[in-house]
Amino acid sequence: MQIAIIGAGNVGRALAGSLTRAGHDVTVAAPHEEHAREAATQTGAIAARSLQAGVTDADLVVLAVPATAHDQLAGEIGDALSGKVVVDVSNRPTPSADGPATSIAEELQARLPNTSVVKAFNTVFATRQANPQLGGVTADGFVAADDAKAKQTVLEIVESIGFRPVDAGSLAAARTLEGMAWLNMTHAMSGGTWQDAWVIVGPDSISTDRSSRN
Repeated sequence: MQIAIIGAGNVGRALAGSLTRAGHDVTVAAPHEEHAREAATQTGAIAARSLQAGVTDADLVVLAVPATAHDQLAGEIGDALSGKVVVDVSNRPTPSADGPATSIAEELQARLPNTSVVKAFNTVFATRQANPQLGGVTADGFVAADDAKAKQTVLEIVESIGFRPVDAGSLAAARTLEGMAWLNMTHAMSGGTWQDAWVIVGPDSISTDRSSRN
């Protein structure tokens, strides 16, 4: 599978490294080509000359950029993303005190109606991406989407880089996943290590049969 990562910051580089080590064909693209080259050199991925070039041949595109950049990206490469799986890894810059009425992922799907948006990787710190093991316990990788085929593809990718894949349900579940990310960040900012991750515990906590999930 050809995977393109848009963004060469901490999250983009962490995912590029993890996906490349797992054997995926990864291209990194960024608004500034030199940043893509630096990320590619660091992770073993391929650097794209431009955002458009980065996504053209990709089967799946990871948007590893702040949510505030989504509008601009949709304008620049929205047509090139048509028909592709688009993975949103972002979180809101500030949480909503009374809970969100929607999610970044749902807003992105509305901007890109001809794509299949999947929410994933947002609950995991960049510092934890390369090592999903926590004291012998495998961290969970939550995936939410409305497109069942796209979701299954991303669940398999999550598993390929060492996380325990968790089907979180429809894309509306991204609201919860974004809240989980904020809780983890709040803990980290209150004296945590920025190495934490979510793990569901308990007997039969995760079913291996996802056929009944949306």
